[in-house]
Amino acid sequence: MESGLRHQLAAEFFGTFALVFAGTGAIVINGFSGGAVTHPGIALTFGLVVMALCYALGDISGCHLNPAVSVGLVVAGKFSIRRLLPWVLAQCAGAVVASVLLRLMFPDDRLLGATLPAGSAMQSFVLEFLLSWLLMFVILNVSVDTPVKRQFGGLAVGAVVGLEALFAGPVSGASMNPARSLAPALVSGHLQSLWIYLLAPTAGAVFAVLTLRLVRADVASRSLSSE
Repeated sequence: MESGLRHQLAAEFFGTFALVFAGTGAIVINGFSGGAVTHPGIALTFGLVVMALCYALGDISGCHLNPAVSVGLVVAGKFSIRRLLPWVLAQCAGAVVASVLLRLMFPDDRLLGATLPAGSAMQSFVLEFLLSWLLMFVILNVSVDTPVKRQFGGLAVGAVVGLEALFAGPVSGASMNPARSLAPALVSGHLQSLWIYLLAPTAGAVFAVLTLRLVRADVASRSLSSE
């Protein structure tokens, strides 16, 4: 494996590990501490860790940390399809290691931060689709080649993640990320609703690319840092 690719995959592995460990860890610790973290605190944790990782890893691997984002970038022509599988495997591996570590640290926690619908499956599917659409739409728009947008891109992406977790978390879990949902579901054994969190974010990310082509005439000629 070439050195550059190894570094990029390591960045996706450790970045997704950090995202899942901090984000789902906040959920686990909130239960462990009797609600000390609070729901706004959980949303803020997800938003802040994503923002920090965007700035820390964006120039290495693109800081996808999310298989749906990687798929969306492929559809947008901003990421090589040959790199899609290695990126997704690195992301899922990092997420699973994070959930395994949380299981070892908090063996009595039943869900480990797994995303489960509070209402109907269709309600959560539609919500996850729309949340992922908005997240991908913002990612594509703030990642174009303009200095101001690149400078504040991580802030914008982190803010969207925190915002969506804040208002949608109580309904669907506000995953927006198949790897984030896959890991705690596998480790905790709660697989019954996993299909929602694998399909809806991916479909939402692809739809965001189609939407972007309606509002940005230059989308095909722009390049992203993740290329």
